[in-house]
Amino acid sequence: MVDDGTAPQAPASPAALFWAFTWLALQGFGGVMAVVQRELVERRRWMTQEAFLQDWAAAQVFPGPNVVNLCVMFGERHFGLRGALAAMAGMLLAPTVLVLALGSLYLQWADHPAVAGALRGMGAVAAGLVLGTGIKLSAGLKGHPLPLWLGWALALAAFTLMVWRQWPLWWVLPTVGGLGCWLTWRRLS
Repeated sequence: MVDDGTAPQAPASPAALFWAFTWLALQGFGGVMAVVQRELVERRRWMTQEAFLQDWAAAQVFPGPNVVNLCVMFGERHFGLRGALAAMAGMLLAPTVLVLALGSLYLQWADHPAVAGALRGMGAVAAGLVLGTGIKLSAGLKGHPLPLWLGWALALAAFTLMVWRQWPLWWVLPTVGGLGCWLTWRRLS
């Protein structure tokens, strides 16, 4: 979303949240973060890029699926408990039914080479979506106290620790995330 000076719009009702998050969830094969950012920030303009970055960071720290945490926070902010429940139901209801149906089909066709190839291809696409969204989100860090190059260095450190060093996420997050928090605190002090 280009910052054109306009304030974000609010969802009209808990029902609007339910249907918006249902639509998001049904688009999010292999990861819904890229879809959520595009839908909430760019298309519906319910959030600014900066607000999305802040909420996404908080959603990653809380236990549970990141996108469910985000939808609960977003729904609660606009309509309290009703909004949180509506957003969460939208995020989980249709995908649960779909996963149960697709899971039973997968069990029947899992050994077919075309199915295995399709799943490998979808995995590559999902990785590309995550990388593309990360690059797009970095534009929202312009007002952050740390320089953008340092943010990219922290991202590279997290990537390196997880991919090449095989550190589990529960070690990477407090280590690299803690370093990022400490550096930001030092910069603000």
